[in-house]
Amino acid sequence: MPSQIDLLHQVSKIISSGSTLDQMLGELIRLAVQVTNCDACLIYLADSAGEIVLRASQLPHAGEIGHLRMHPGEGVTGWVAEHKSIVALGSKASTDKRFKRFPGLIEDTYEAFLSVPLVSGGNVIGVINMHHKIPHAHTPEEIALLSFLGEQMGGAIAKSDLADENVRLQEENLDMKRQLETRKLVERAKGILQHKHKLTEEEAYLRLRNESRRLRRPMRDLAEAIIMSEELSSKVDLRGETRKFRPGEREEGPVPTPDSN
Repeated sequence: MPSQIDLLHQVSKIISSGSTLDQMLGELIRLAVQVTNCDACLIYLADSAGEIVLRASQLPHAGEIGHLRMHPGEGVTGWVAEHKSIVALGSKASTDKRFKRFPGLIEDTYEAFLSVPLVSGGNVIGVINMHHKIPHAHTPEEIALLSFLGEQMGGAIAKSDLADENVRLQEENLDMKRQLETRKLVERAKGILQHKHKLTEEEAYLRLRNESRRLRRPMRDLAEAIIMSEELSSKVDLRGETRKFRPGEREEGPVPTPDSN
């Protein structure tokens, strides 16, 4: 079992490595397994709605990651998040009155269960659970190390989670901006088709949509092509207009002036 100093060194390396949130959660699981020699480890993080969501697991849970969620106070995990306290169940964990079984989690059939809050700035930002298949006496040293780990990693995870959320929001904003730009281009192209071919708004839209499907090209591309064609046509029309000449100027060029000599 690593000492507190060893853990601190490892945590410092993880924090300074610039790891992504998923990588950081994976490292936290590795350290938790190293401390407790558990058979399974799960990490839950609080989301913006205040629910506790499964975000990482030692065992594969592709269907549950990001989807399994609970309210504060729900199950042992929710109780730990609500009370900011550790729960150590050495055997028959499922008989605890706070325990709640979740379909798809084989860990809920294991005997021993240690649940520790992840803390940042005095607030619980998540919970880490360690499971043993057979009864396991959680020693005071083991609990102290996991508590220390939860406090040290909590701040880094919260910061990384916030950074990921900011990136997600920026991507959503860019996507919304692009959708708005596409809508404006399509509306403009519809107007051109309506005017040019005497179509109704619905007929112009259907023509765009059908051409998009026929050519297997996005409507945005077709709309841009229609607008560009219209702009080029307008420029040609302008060049073909009769030119108005200034006084003293002919079609073939300026009127020559007498030689100063």
